[in-house]
Amino acid sequence: MAHTLSTGSGVALGLIRSGQANTRSDLIEQLGWSRITLARRLDELLVSGLVMSVGQQDSRGGRPPEDFAVNPAAGLLLAVDIGGSHTRLAITDLVSTILSEDEADIGLSEGPQEIFDWAGQVFDFMLERLGKTPGDVVGIGVGVPGPVDSVTGRLASPQVDPQWDGVLVQDYFAKRYDHAVFAVDRDVNIAALAEARRGWSEYHDVAVLKAGIGVGLAFVLGGAIYRGTRGGAGDLSRARLDGGPLERLETVASGAVIRQELLRRGYKVRTSADIVNLARTGDVEVRRLIADTGTVIGQTLADVANLLNPEAIVVGGTLAQAGEIFLGSIRTAIFAGARDFATQGLVVEASRLGAAAGVTGASLIAQDALFEPDRISRLTRGGATGVNLRAKGN
Repeated sequence: MAHTLSTGSGVALGLIRSGQANTRSDLIEQLGWSRITLARRLDELLVSGLVMSVGQQDSRGGRPPEDFAVNPAAGLLLAVDIGGSHTRLAITDLVSTILSEDEADIGLSEGPQEIFDWAGQVFDFMLERLGKTPGDVVGIGVGVPGPVDSVTGRLASPQVDPQWDGVLVQDYFAKRYDHAVFAVDRDVNIAALAEARRGWSEYHDVAVLKAGIGVGLAFVLGGAIYRGTRGGAGDLSRARLDGGPLERLETVASGAVIRQELLRRGYKVRTSADIVNLARTGDVEVRRLIADTGTVIGQTLADVANLLNPEAIVVGGTLAQAGEIFLGSIRTAIFAGARDFATQGLVVEASRLGAAAGVTGASLIAQDALFEPDRISRLTRGGATGVNLRAKGN
């Protein structure tokens, strides 16, 4: 393989984090470094407390190889997954294991100030319950239901709700956590990242649909999120039968459209979870609306299957909790509309992470920002003990 030119500790940590190499011999094989260089970098990571030895692998002879892993207890990450009508929060360790979580029926329409004020208060309570303080937080990841400028971290304009146009999410956390590394991305992107790394890691090319009050689509291609030039990849549209301008998919097939129709018929619904709960009670009309919505979404995804030829299309979000009445309609429409070549071997299945996909993905993007290789290489240079992951300017 082509060897990297960088020999900083952050490069070795990246391979350990990903699971691609966890022993000295595997790291040397992957990196092409000398044993002396690798020993120095591993010593820097071990002394810093970021990496720990987790025992030895079985060996057929000689000294068993030592296994290395990220130290999960070296700090805490905060994760926020904002949806159209529901928001989830989680505190995780440094390998994105959820330690505490909370949620509420608060979403896009409430606006950024209300959502982030609520999140800050809930995180304070959750930290106290864990016996931790804001000073233990080293990274924050946030998913928002709209495109994000990947360079500035500012929400692109226009958003679905104008309250979010041009918002810099980091500003809302600055007072409580000005020391923490920060990352923000589209809600469906973070869900896709989690599904690709933790749910469907056997596939390299995956399309992930998030269907709730809104509808979003994200792509993991070659193992990496594809965001497009301005962060807007995956904004689906549907052709009008009358030949008029394209319609955004979520204006004709989404939880919001179902909710509007149910309200017109006298139902009392507010969130996509309310819709799913009605379907679970056997309400025939609600189940029909969900199935029809799945069919329209699947017809649009048939074009995605043709254009990108993914290995899997993963369906998540609250509407996916309705089960086969939604997923089955999507699958049937994709296989009816896509070319035979595109559907050969294509997997169309529900999320393996379920409701945890969003906060897991938010934690993962915080991890990625925190453990950016050059940053870690600078922090650990010289073998500093107990590296401060919150250090500003790094």
